[in-house]
Amino acid sequence: MNCSALRLALLLAFLTGPSQALVPDTPFEPYLGQEPPGAEPVAFAPGLVSSPGYEYGVTISPDMDAFYFIQGREDGEGQNFVVVRPGPEGWTPEVISARVGQPFVSPDGETLHLGRRFMTRKESGWSDIQTLGAHFEDYAIMRLTASRSGTYIFDEIGSSDGDGLIRISRLVDGERQTPVPLGPAINTGRFNAHPFIAPDESYILFDGRREHGEGHSDIYVSFRQSDGEWGEAINLGAPVNTQAWEASASVSPDGRYLFFHRMVSEGEQAGLPNVDIMWVDASVIDELRPD
Repeated sequence: MNCSALRLALLLAFLTGPSQALVPDTPFEPYLGQEPPGAEPVAFAPGLVSSPGYEYGVTISPDMDAFYFIQGREDGEGQNFVVVRPGPEGWTPEVISARVGQPFVSPDGETLHLGRRFMTRKESGWSDIQTLGAHFEDYAIMRLTASRSGTYIFDEIGSSDGDGLIRISRLVDGERQTPVPLGPAINTGRFNAHPFIAPDESYILFDGRREHGEGHSDIYVSFRQSDGEWGEAINLGAPVNTQAWEASASVSPDGRYLFFHRMVSEGEQAGLPNVDIMWVDASVIDELRPD
């Protein structure tokens, strides 16, 4: 069995295994028992999630009882796929497998997306890993997210010049539509990536580099207009965006908090930079919404 197959086998074994032992004796505290942030972003769950190392790609199950993310290994030899779930002794992190893609749990909790691959929930656990099909084979997808109605938004690695595009694929009468690039409101500037579509499709979050940005890479929001088109992208500004790299934003399933990722230090620890999972009150998005 090659390394890729072994990783997928480990992931499947974890996700389809018994979960009875993970049920806590008492109701779990939301958000890992953390003090909620206000208008100033802070690192999420220091010591449990965020650390002096590399944490990235957080996604939260709709019932708020599983926090998935990617974590750099202490020895610098690659990255792990990690989940924090409530157990008999409280919130507990556990390594699922080696990294197999950037995870995203669909709004209904029935699909775990992994870029061009995905798994669907079954009574016994999760299905085998599947591919999205011919419509998506030509794209080196980093992150794919989905709305409640099944619309996909995804990126691609692109070339070294940062020319990758963000694309959309809708589900019409049960048929998956061919992905098409979003317009210049989104695909302007360079390194546009890591999109998140709101469950109700009212806005898209993404990151990229544009003239007059705050720094290395900023997070933007585009609101859906009354005619169905996407409005001009708005820089979330300070204090979300800084001179550092900010990327891969999403909003918690209850709509209360914005999660994103920030490079805290370019200094390497075991071969990886210090990237933290940050969170902030989601009102930073609502304040930018057009009247």
